[in-house]
Amino acid sequence: MTDERAVGSVSDAESVEDILDGVRDEGLAGYNYAYLDEHTKREVRRGVLKAIALPGHQVPFASREMPLARGWGTGGIQTSLSLLGPEDTFKVIDQGSDESVNAANIRRLATRTADVETTTDATEASVIQTRHRIPEEVLDDEQILVLQVPITDPLRRVDGSDDANRRRHAHGNYSKMWVALYENVVEYGEIKLSSRYPVLVDDRYLMDPSPIPRWDVSKLDDADNLFLFAAGREARMYAVPPHTDVEPLAFEDRQFQVERFPEQACEYCGSEDTFLTEVETDDGSRRYACNDTAFCEKRQADSELSKAHHREGTDHAWGPPTDPDVPYETDGDREERRPTADASGGEGK
Repeated sequence: MTDERAVGSVSDAESVEDILDGVRDEGLAGYNYAYLDEHTKREVRRGVLKAIALPGHQVPFASREMPLARGWGTGGIQTSLSLLGPEDTFKVIDQGSDESVNAANIRRLATRTADVETTTDATEASVIQTRHRIPEEVLDDEQILVLQVPITDPLRRVDGSDDANRRRHAHGNYSKMWVALYENVVEYGEIKLSSRYPVLVDDRYLMDPSPIPRWDVSKLDDADNLFLFAAGREARMYAVPPHTDVEPLAFEDRQFQVERFPEQACEYCGSEDTFLTEVETDDGSRRYACNDTAFCEKRQADSELSKAHHREGTDHAWGPPTDPDVPYETDGDREERRPTADASGGEGK
Protein backbone atom coordinates (compact mmCIF):
# COMPACT_ATOMS: atom_id res chain seq x y z
CA MET A 1 0.00 0.00 0.00
CA THR A 2 1.32 3.45 -0.90
CA ASP A 3 2.22 5.69 2.01
CA GLU A 4 0.07 8.82 1.56
CA ARG A 5 2.41 10.86 3.75
CA ALA A 6 5.38 9.98 1.53
CA VAL A 7 3.43 10.91 -1.59
CA GLY A 8 2.40 14.19 -0.02
CA SER A 9 5.94 15.05 1.03
CA VAL A 10 7.25 14.38 -2.47
CA SER A 11 4.54 16.47 -4.09
CA ASP A 12 5.20 19.37 -1.68
CA ALA A 13 8.96 19.32 -2.28
CA GLU A 14 10.37 22.19 -4.30
CA SER A 15 13.52 20.43 -5.57
CA VAL A 16 15.36 17.13 -5.69
CA GLU A 17 17.57 18.32 -2.83
CA ASP A 18 14.47 18.71 -0.65
CA ILE A 19 13.57 15.07 -1.30
CA LEU A 20 17.11 13.88 -0.58
CA ASP A 21 17.26 15.88 2.64
CA GLY A 22 14.10 14.16 3.82
CA VAL A 23 15.33 10.60 3.24
CA ARG A 24 19.08 10.88 3.63
CA ASP A 25 19.28 9.92 7.30
CA GLU A 26 16.43 7.40 7.30
CA GLY A 27 17.53 5.75 4.07
CA LEU A 28 20.99 4.84 5.39
CA ALA A 29 19.98 3.77 8.87
CA GLY A 30 19.58 0.13 7.87
CA TYR A 31 22.91 -0.23 6.05
CA ASN A 32 26.02 -1.80 7.51
CA TYR A 33 29.21 0.23 7.90
CA ALA A 34 30.79 0.70 4.45
CA TYR A 35 27.62 -0.67 2.83
CA LEU A 36 28.77 -4.33 2.68
CA ASP A 37 27.86 -6.89 5.33
CA GLU A 38 30.65 -8.13 7.58
CA HIS A 39 30.73 -11.61 6.04
CA THR A 40 31.34 -10.12 2.58
CA LYS A 41 34.10 -7.85 3.86
CA ARG A 42 35.83 -10.77 5.57
CA GLU A 43 35.59 -12.75 2.34
CA VAL A 44 37.19 -9.92 0.37
CA ARG A 45 39.94 -9.44 2.97
CA ARG A 46 40.77 -13.14 2.87
CA GLY A 47 41.06 -12.88 -0.90
CA VAL A 48 43.35 -9.87 -0.53
CA LEU A 49 45.65 -11.77 1.85
CA LYS A 50 45.84 -14.73 -0.55
CA ALA A 51 46.58 -12.41 -3.46
CA ILE A 52 49.39 -10.72 -1.52
CA ALA A 53 50.87 -14.12 -0.63
CA LEU A 54 50.93 -15.11 -4.33
CA PRO A 55 51.87 -11.97 -6.27
CA GLY A 56 50.21 -11.82 -9.68
CA HIS A 57 48.06 -14.92 -9.10
CA GLN A 58 44.33 -14.61 -9.74
CA VAL A 59 42.34 -15.36 -6.60
CA PRO A 60 38.56 -16.00 -6.77
CA PHE A 61 36.25 -14.23 -4.35
CA ALA A 62 32.50 -14.08 -3.80
CA SER A 63 31.65 -10.93 -5.75
CA ARG A 64 28.44 -9.27 -4.55
CA GLU A 65 25.84 -7.10 -6.21
CA MET A 66 26.57 -3.40 -5.89
CA PRO A 67 24.49 -0.28 -6.57
CA LEU A 68 25.94 0.04 -10.06
CA ALA A 69 26.28 -2.18 -13.10
CA ARG A 70 28.99 -4.82 -13.33
CA GLY A 71 31.81 -3.56 -15.47
CA TRP A 72 31.75 -0.12 -13.87
CA GLY A 73 34.15 -0.89 -11.04
CA THR A 74 32.19 -3.21 -8.74
CA GLY A 75 35.29 -5.24 -7.88
CA GLY A 76 37.26 -2.13 -6.99
CA ILE A 77 34.42 -0.75 -4.88
CA GLN A 78 34.02 -4.00 -2.93
CA THR A 79 37.75 -4.10 -2.25
CA SER A 80 37.92 -0.44 -1.23
CA LEU A 81 34.89 -0.61 1.06
CA SER A 82 36.22 -3.78 2.69
CA LEU A 83 39.49 -2.02 3.55
CA LEU A 84 38.23 1.42 4.54
CA GLY A 85 38.08 2.37 8.20
CA PRO A 86 37.04 5.52 10.08
CA GLU A 87 40.61 6.85 10.09
CA ASP A 88 41.19 6.44 6.33
CA THR A 89 41.23 9.12 3.66
CA PHE A 90 39.79 8.06 0.31
CA LYS A 91 40.59 9.24 -3.20
CA VAL A 92 38.88 8.07 -6.42
CA ILE A 93 40.34 8.54 -9.91
CA ASP A 94 38.58 7.89 -13.21
CA GLN A 95 40.88 8.12 -16.25
CA GLY A 96 43.06 10.62 -14.39
CA SER A 97 40.20 12.81 -13.17
CA ASP A 98 38.62 13.09 -9.73
CA GLU A 99 35.52 14.86 -11.02
CA SER A 100 34.00 12.39 -13.49
CA VAL A 101 30.52 11.05 -12.75
CA ASN A 102 31.81 7.58 -11.86
CA ALA A 103 34.49 8.90 -9.50
CA ALA A 104 32.13 11.35 -7.81
CA ASN A 105 29.47 8.68 -7.23
CA ILE A 106 31.93 6.17 -5.76
CA ARG A 107 33.34 8.86 -3.50
CA ARG A 108 29.83 9.83 -2.39
CA LEU A 109 28.95 6.20 -1.60
CA ALA A 110 32.04 5.84 0.60
CA THR A 111 31.37 9.14 2.35
CA ARG A 112 27.77 8.29 3.21
CA THR A 113 28.22 4.67 4.24
CA ALA A 114 31.74 4.64 5.73
CA ASP A 115 31.94 8.25 6.94
CA VAL A 116 35.52 8.62 5.72
CA GLU A 117 37.36 11.73 4.67
CA THR A 118 37.85 12.17 0.93
CA THR A 119 40.53 14.04 -0.97
CA THR A 120 41.78 14.77 -4.47
CA ASP A 121 45.40 14.90 -3.29
CA ALA A 122 47.16 11.58 -3.91
CA THR A 123 49.72 12.26 -1.19
CA GLU A 124 47.04 12.59 1.50
CA ALA A 125 45.00 9.46 0.67
CA SER A 126 45.51 6.16 2.46
CA VAL A 127 43.30 4.25 -0.01
CA ILE A 128 43.09 5.24 -3.67
CA GLN A 129 40.68 3.62 -6.08
CA THR A 130 41.48 4.21 -9.72
CA ARG A 131 40.24 3.36 -13.17
CA HIS A 132 42.98 2.97 -15.76
CA ARG A 133 45.61 5.32 -14.27
CA ILE A 134 48.28 5.41 -11.58
CA PRO A 135 48.89 8.85 -10.03
CA GLU A 136 51.91 10.84 -11.17
CA GLU A 137 53.01 11.49 -7.58
CA VAL A 138 55.00 8.77 -5.84
CA LEU A 139 53.03 6.61 -3.42
CA ASP A 140 54.48 5.40 -0.13
CA ASP A 141 54.33 2.29 2.05
CA GLU A 142 51.25 3.47 3.95
CA GLN A 143 49.07 3.72 0.85
CA ILE A 144 46.98 1.17 -1.04
CA LEU A 145 46.09 1.59 -4.71
CA VAL A 146 43.00 -0.35 -5.83
CA LEU A 147 42.63 -0.72 -9.58
CA GLN A 148 39.38 -1.54 -11.37
CA VAL A 149 39.89 -4.44 -13.78
CA PRO A 150 37.64 -5.33 -16.74
CA ILE A 151 39.63 -8.40 -17.90
CA THR A 152 41.77 -10.36 -15.48
CA ASP A 153 43.75 -12.75 -17.69
CA PRO A 154 46.32 -11.41 -20.18
CA LEU A 155 46.33 -14.78 -21.96
CA ARG A 156 42.82 -14.12 -23.16
CA ARG A 157 44.43 -12.05 -25.91
CA VAL A 158 45.80 -15.25 -27.41
CA ASP A 159 43.33 -17.92 -26.27
CA GLY A 160 39.69 -17.50 -25.29
CA SER A 161 39.64 -20.70 -23.19
CA ASP A 162 39.96 -19.84 -19.50
CA ASP A 163 40.52 -23.51 -18.63
CA ALA A 164 43.49 -23.73 -21.00
CA ASN A 165 44.87 -20.44 -19.75
CA ARG A 166 44.70 -21.51 -16.13
CA ARG A 167 46.73 -24.61 -17.03
CA ARG A 168 49.28 -22.33 -18.67
CA HIS A 169 49.52 -20.23 -15.50
CA ALA A 170 49.94 -23.37 -13.41
CA HIS A 171 52.83 -24.56 -15.57
CA GLY A 172 54.28 -21.12 -16.22
CA ASN A 173 53.89 -21.76 -19.94
CA TYR A 174 53.60 -18.37 -21.63
CA SER A 175 55.07 -19.28 -25.02
CA LYS A 176 51.82 -18.42 -26.82
CA MET A 177 52.03 -14.85 -25.54
CA TRP A 178 55.66 -14.61 -26.67
CA VAL A 179 54.62 -15.77 -30.14
CA ALA A 180 51.85 -13.14 -30.24
CA LEU A 181 54.34 -10.41 -29.29
CA TYR A 182 56.78 -11.64 -31.93
CA GLU A 183 54.06 -11.48 -34.59
CA ASN A 184 53.33 -7.94 -33.43
CA VAL A 185 56.97 -7.00 -33.92
CA VAL A 186 57.02 -8.58 -37.40
CA GLU A 187 53.94 -6.61 -38.46
CA TYR A 188 54.70 -3.21 -36.92
CA GLY A 189 58.41 -3.20 -36.10
CA GLU A 190 57.66 -2.85 -32.37
CA ILE A 191 55.23 -4.17 -29.77
CA LYS A 192 52.15 -2.02 -30.27
CA LEU A 193 49.98 -2.59 -27.21
CA SER A 194 48.57 0.71 -26.02
CA SER A 195 47.21 -0.66 -22.72
CA ARG A 196 46.95 -3.89 -20.74
CA TYR A 197 50.62 -4.52 -21.46
CA PRO A 198 51.48 -8.02 -20.11
CA VAL A 199 53.96 -8.12 -17.23
CA LEU A 200 55.72 -10.91 -15.37
CA VAL A 201 55.35 -10.61 -11.59
CA ASP A 202 58.08 -11.92 -9.29
CA ASP A 203 59.46 -13.95 -12.23
CA ARG A 204 56.46 -16.28 -11.97
CA TYR A 205 52.96 -15.16 -12.98
CA LEU A 206 51.96 -13.33 -16.14
CA MET A 207 49.63 -10.51 -15.12
CA ASP A 208 47.27 -8.04 -16.76
CA PRO A 209 47.97 -4.63 -15.15
CA SER A 210 44.47 -3.39 -16.06
CA PRO A 211 44.08 -0.94 -18.98
CA ILE A 212 46.66 1.49 -17.64
CA PRO A 213 48.84 3.12 -20.33
CA ARG A 214 52.37 1.81 -20.85
CA TRP A 215 53.52 5.02 -19.14
CA ASP A 216 52.31 3.63 -15.81
CA VAL A 217 53.59 0.06 -16.14
CA SER A 218 57.07 0.81 -14.81
CA LYS A 219 55.51 2.26 -11.62
CA LEU A 220 54.51 -1.27 -10.59
CA ASP A 221 58.12 -2.40 -10.27
CA ASP A 222 59.68 -2.22 -6.79
CA ALA A 223 57.08 0.27 -5.58
CA ASP A 224 56.66 1.11 -1.90
CA ASN A 225 52.87 0.82 -1.92
CA LEU A 226 50.50 -2.13 -2.30
CA PHE A 227 48.64 -2.60 -5.60
CA LEU A 228 45.33 -4.47 -5.58
CA PHE A 229 43.47 -5.43 -8.75
CA ALA A 230 39.81 -6.49 -8.54
CA ALA A 231 37.24 -7.52 -11.15
CA GLY A 232 33.70 -7.80 -9.83
CA ARG A 233 32.23 -9.20 -13.03
CA GLU A 234 34.81 -12.02 -13.17
CA ALA A 235 34.99 -12.40 -9.36
CA ARG A 236 38.79 -12.39 -9.42
CA MET A 237 41.45 -10.32 -7.68
CA TYR A 238 45.26 -10.24 -7.66
CA ALA A 239 47.95 -8.12 -6.10
CA VAL A 240 51.45 -6.70 -6.42
CA PRO A 241 52.92 -6.33 -2.91
CA PRO A 242 55.49 -3.64 -2.10
CA HIS A 243 59.01 -4.09 -3.49
CA THR A 244 58.01 -6.81 -5.95
CA ASP A 245 59.75 -7.28 -9.29
CA VAL A 246 57.40 -6.48 -12.17
CA GLU A 247 58.89 -6.82 -15.65
CA PRO A 248 57.10 -5.98 -18.92
CA LEU A 249 57.49 -8.69 -21.54
CA ALA A 250 59.93 -7.59 -24.23
CA PHE A 251 62.71 -8.92 -26.44
CA GLU A 252 66.39 -8.07 -26.09
CA ASP A 253 66.38 -6.16 -29.38
CA ARG A 254 62.89 -4.71 -28.95
CA GLN A 255 62.80 -3.15 -25.53
CA PHE A 256 59.66 -2.08 -23.72
CA GLN A 257 58.72 1.47 -24.69
CA VAL A 258 56.33 3.99 -23.23
CA GLU A 259 54.12 6.48 -25.05
CA ARG A 260 56.02 9.39 -26.53
CA PHE A 261 54.92 12.99 -26.88
CA PRO A 262 57.53 14.58 -29.16
CA GLU A 263 58.06 18.25 -28.42
CA GLN A 264 54.80 18.43 -26.49
CA ALA A 265 54.07 19.87 -23.06
CA CYS A 266 50.95 20.37 -20.97
CA GLU A 267 48.97 23.38 -22.13
CA TYR A 268 48.19 24.39 -18.55
CA CYS A 269 51.25 23.64 -16.42
CA GLY A 270 53.97 23.12 -19.00
CA SER A 271 54.93 19.64 -17.74
CA GLU A 272 56.99 17.46 -20.05
CA ASP A 273 57.41 14.47 -17.72
CA THR A 274 53.74 13.51 -17.25
CA PHE A 275 51.33 11.40 -19.25
CA LEU A 276 49.55 13.75 -21.64
CA THR A 277 46.07 13.58 -23.12
CA GLU A 278 45.27 15.07 -26.50
CA VAL A 279 42.36 17.53 -26.22
CA GLU A 280 40.42 18.99 -29.13
CA THR A 281 39.31 22.58 -28.54
CA ASP A 282 36.18 24.33 -29.81
CA ASP A 283 38.04 25.82 -32.75
CA GLY A 284 39.22 22.38 -33.92
CA SER A 285 42.83 22.71 -32.81
CA ARG A 286 44.50 19.98 -30.75
CA ARG A 287 46.39 20.58 -27.54
CA TYR A 288 47.95 18.42 -24.84
CA ALA A 289 47.13 18.43 -21.14
CA CYS A 290 48.19 16.38 -18.11
CA ASN A 291 45.94 13.37 -17.69
CA ASP A 292 46.39 13.54 -13.90
CA THR A 293 44.33 16.67 -13.27
CA ALA A 294 45.10 16.89 -9.54
CA PHE A 295 48.87 16.89 -10.10
CA CYS A 296 48.44 19.33 -12.99
CA GLU A 297 46.88 21.85 -10.60
CA LYS A 298 49.90 21.52 -8.30
CA ARG A 299 52.28 22.01 -11.20
CA GLN A 300 50.40 25.15 -12.22
CA ALA A 301 51.18 26.57 -8.78
CA ASP A 302 54.79 25.33 -8.83
CA SER A 303 56.24 24.37 -12.21
CA GLU A 304 59.36 22.85 -10.59
CA LEU A 305 57.39 20.54 -8.29
CA SER A 306 58.90 17.05 -8.17
CA LYS A 307 56.76 13.92 -8.28
CA ALA A 308 58.43 12.96 -4.98
CA HIS A 309 58.09 16.38 -3.36
CA HIS A 310 56.41 14.89 -0.27
CA ARG A 311 59.12 12.32 0.43
CA GLU A 312 61.45 14.56 2.47
CA GLY A 313 63.93 15.31 -0.28
CA THR A 314 64.31 11.79 -1.67
CA ASP A 315 64.02 11.60 -5.44
CA HIS A 316 62.32 8.22 -5.70
CA ALA A 317 62.23 6.78 -9.23
CA TRP A 318 58.63 6.75 -10.42
CA GLY A 319 57.48 6.26 -13.97
CA PRO A 320 59.43 6.04 -17.22
CA PRO A 321 62.69 7.83 -17.96
CA THR A 322 62.20 11.22 -19.53
CA ASP A 323 65.68 11.76 -20.93
CA PRO A 324 65.15 13.09 -24.47
CA ASP A 325 68.54 11.69 -25.52
CA VAL A 326 67.34 8.11 -25.06
CA PRO A 327 66.39 6.92 -28.58
CA TYR A 328 63.42 4.74 -29.39
CA GLU A 329 63.90 1.47 -31.21
CA THR A 330 61.40 2.56 -33.86
CA ASP A 331 63.09 5.85 -34.76
CA GLY A 332 64.36 5.78 -38.32
CA ASP A 333 63.45 3.83 -41.42
CA ARG A 334 60.92 1.02 -41.25
CA GLU A 335 63.20 -1.44 -43.05
CA GLU A 336 65.87 -0.94 -40.39
CA ARG A 337 63.42 -2.07 -37.74
CA ARG A 338 62.87 -5.62 -38.97
CA PRO A 339 63.22 -8.14 -36.12
CA THR A 340 66.46 -10.03 -35.86
CA ALA A 341 67.13 -13.51 -34.59
CA ASP A 342 67.10 -12.19 -31.01
CA ALA A 343 63.36 -11.51 -31.19
CA SER A 344 62.46 -15.19 -30.99
CA GLY A 345 58.92 -16.10 -30.17
CA GLY A 346 59.83 -18.99 -27.90
CA GLU A 347 61.51 -18.88 -24.54
CA GLY A 348 63.88 -15.94 -24.27
CA LYS A 349 63.29 -12.23 -23.69
